[in-house]
Amino acid sequence: MSAPTTRLPAKHLQGARASDPTSPLEHRGVLAAVLMMGWLTVVLAVDHDGSRATQRVLGALTWLVLLGALRFATPLVRVQALVVVAFATVVEYTFSPGLGVYLYRFGNVPAYVPPGHGLVYLSAFALGHAPWVRARLRPVGLAVMTAVGAWALWALVGPRPDVLGAFWFACLVAFWRWGPSREVYVGAAFVVTWLEIVGTHLRTWVWQPHDPVLGISIGNPPTGAAGGYGWFDLLALLVAPWILAQVRRAPRPVRR
Repeated sequence: MSAPTTRLPAKHLQGARASDPTSPLEHRGVLAAVLMMGWLTVVLAVDHDGSRATQRVLGALTWLVLLGALRFATPLVRVQALVVVAFATVVEYTFSPGLGVYLYRFGNVPAYVPPGHGLVYLSAFALGHAPWVRARLRPVGLAVMTAVGAWALWALVGPRPDVLGAFWFACLVAFWRWGPSREVYVGAAFVVTWLEIVGTHLRTWVWQPHDPVLGISIGNPPTGAAGGYGWFDLLALLVAPWILAQVRRAPRPVRR
């Protein structure tokens, strides 16, 4: 087993690493990530000209895919994914139909989006914990951050300056450097960037030119979107161990 990359106190190390190295989600990390990302890519492609009814069907199917994927995760990773689903859903309704920072085609939050966030987290976790990636975590992380950083710089000086993307890229670097799990952030940098490019290219959602609250300009998509998504990951990595501990401490009903 490789040395832990977390910087949390020792009592939280087990929770931050969040996996048994022989668990299927980690052992088959690249394949698992490709399958889950592939499903989400298909969902976005189908939805780009689908109806509201189509979105509901895609939502039901995506929940089934998420429940199936959770079977291959450890209990802690399952809780982390569900924390991401809960928090991301609140953020989606606040920043899309609420503030209008980005908009889906019908001005709603499609039914597949909440469970889709769970699959995004599991994809990032699986990819970052894949044996090949973990064995080369530092060089892979440097390569990913360099690529995203070059894109963020290019977009910052372009015709539509992506100020929000540059800020989020700074968040991504900070998470990768000091966050509780480098593996998750390396995986998220790839997964989130891919899905943002696909989603905006298909116009499944569109980012507004300017943030309605701060007034800063936004790219479509923001280049450092993985850094914004990193706040979901951070909450899951820090809160899920506590939630799981409370569940395990709860008294079980006595069987008669």
